[in-house]
Amino acid sequence: MRLPRHAELWGPGYVRSRLRRWFTNRAEKPTRLWVAICDHFEPLWQRPSEAVAAERVARWRQRWPEIATRHRDSSGRHPQYSFFYPQEEYRPELLEPLAEMTRQGIADVEVHIHHDGEGEADFLARMRGFLHTLREHHGLLRQVTGRPAFGFIHGNWALDNSQPGGRWCGLNNELILLRDLGCYADFTMPCGNSPAQAATVNVIYWVTDDPERPKSYNYGVELQPGEAPCGDLLMIPGPLALRWRERLLPRLDTGEIAWQDPPTPYRMRRWVEVAPRLGGDVFIKLYTHGAQERNSDALLENGGLDRLYEIVDGEAARRRVPWYGVSAWAMYCAIEALRAGQDPVAAAGRG
Repeated sequence: MRLPRHAELWGPGYVRSRLRRWFTNRAEKPTRLWVAICDHFEPLWQRPSEAVAAERVARWRQRWPEIATRHRDSSGRHPQYSFFYPQEEYRPELLEPLAEMTRQGIADVEVHIHHDGEGEADFLARMRGFLHTLREHHGLLRQVTGRPAFGFIHGNWALDNSQPGGRWCGLNNELILLRDLGCYADFTMPCGNSPAQAATVNVIYWVTDDPERPKSYNYGVELQPGEAPCGDLLMIPGPLALRWRERLLPRLDTGEIAWQDPPTPYRMRRWVEVAPRLGGDVFIKLYTHGAQERNSDALLENGGLDRLYEIVDGEAARRRVPWYGVSAWAMYCAIEALRAGQDPVAAAGRG
């Protein structure tokens, strides 16, 4: 049997997570489902004209509020959508429509960046400038301990210099830099078929940066309720699963929603089975590249997001548990509340 590419990276961790779930958590049924969509939102993908980029954003500004208002989670609130916007693609006229949806309570904006060996000073200058712009010019992000707090996704999956040859990053101390800039959690993983894929899968965990070596997030310490933070950065990965029922060979599922791989009831069941848990709380971080026309067609025009929320609602009803459609920030707040022994629903603003 031929497994998907780079199984040597994620395979052992996947087997460990499945065995542990089977033997230690088998009797523990889900009590809440948390669903967040983290969009690697790149309106200037493939360098289009400014008019095409504006149209990509306008489609979301028009269609997402219509979709969101058709659905409610168990709190009675509309689901939220997280746009991880690339620093290098910043245009005020492209970002402001996303900020408008954020003010409506149905969206949020976090940080995405592509860089390629420009060095630490360049990275810090770009990030600090972008954080300031998001906060001061668009009213985005949160102030925590006197500085903007942000969720992060690395372009080309190259977090902490993890790609071969140091492509698309160049910083072995990137996790420390992100911590010091105010990053509350990283949402880059999983990336499955990329050599950047972490060996640790399907758990929420703390990582400590080794500034002399790349890919320090490969291993870490699993977050536990009641325990203090124990690392430089929190990793909140999405589900990584093998799907067995659709074809002869197994298919790797990394929680991506795309035109060629839409949400289905079977995928939803697999996500619930393998996604990171804290007790009975299941955290399902999904992702997409929603600015690309094939994906926006599938998600916005052809019923992909409507279908997703119908499937989530049906799965939650089947399991007789509540579900919450939250932003990346709200998912983090729920996780932090569970770590601190507090009410995650209230912490996530869904109470």
